[in-house]
Amino acid sequence: MDGHGKVFRKLRTLSVIGAHHGSGRVLNGRKTLPLRLRGYDSTPTFARRQCVLSLQSTAMRHIDSRDAIKVPAITLGFWVIKILATTLGEVGGDAVSMSMGLGYLLSTALFAVVFVLAVAAQIRARAFQPWLYWSAIIASTTVGTTLADYVKRSLGLGYNGGTALLLSLLLASLWLWRQATGSVSVASINTPRSELFYWLTITFSQTLGTALGDWVADTQGLGYSGGIALFSGLLALIALLYATTRLPRTLLFWSAFVLTRPLGAVVGDFLDKPLDHGGLALSRYAGTALLLLVIAACVAWLPQRPAARAH
Repeated sequence: MDGHGKVFRKLRTLSVIGAHHGSGRVLNGRKTLPLRLRGYDSTPTFARRQCVLSLQSTAMRHIDSRDAIKVPAITLGFWVIKILATTLGEVGGDAVSMSMGLGYLLSTALFAVVFVLAVAAQIRARAFQPWLYWSAIIASTTVGTTLADYVKRSLGLGYNGGTALLLSLLLASLWLWRQATGSVSVASINTPRSELFYWLTITFSQTLGTALGDWVADTQGLGYSGGIALFSGLLALIALLYATTRLPRTLLFWSAFVLTRPLGAVVGDFLDKPLDHGGLALSRYAGTALLLLVIAACVAWLPQRPAARAH
């Protein structure tokens, strides 16, 4: 019998005992009043009832902490906010590392601290909290941006080497997660261990997305508008496959999740890169502030609920 069964069997037994001793007895064909109503304070009965209440509280805490899914249901609103968050990660990451001149390594360290704190708070939470979840997602996109730039430029791996390395790390993370827990479905993320794998995978996917977006726009020569068209088309294809085929939903979900990051990367570059590089030359600070406001409005107004099924 699992932990839940043991808890509730004990709870049911003590509840019956407590009810018997607290509700009176039948003597000589006549029901007597409960001891409490006859002016007595039955210490054993009181203790049993306190034990029952304690077990109830413990059982509910056990269920809440073990079974609560603290990631959102996958809706159209989820994808809208996700793409906005990835765009913010690109613009905000560049604002700190380039516009503020902190460099890729220091910026990565700063964003990593914020990300770790946000994920720790997310794991400690007992239920799905939209503001906390999306704060952790935004933190992952910003650290992914500066980390990818550090790998590509500071370490000298280039777009090809950086993309290959990060893709390998992402696939390894998914494989280890599957081996450790038996599933990479969002609906199975209800333990601290599965949450750690979830956020580790997200970190690699966000970092890969930045490298992949730059690789398509720069190395392959598609430019920002071409990159936007390519990744938008791939996401539309996944949506079509979701609607018309029986391909595994978990596979389609993670494919779409990864592809939103390079889409956000090329959109972010399109917004803040100079005109002679094919961008709009918008202020990174203004773009960051505007995207934060739009995301906040979406989180506040769009329906938010925890995931309830595999995807």
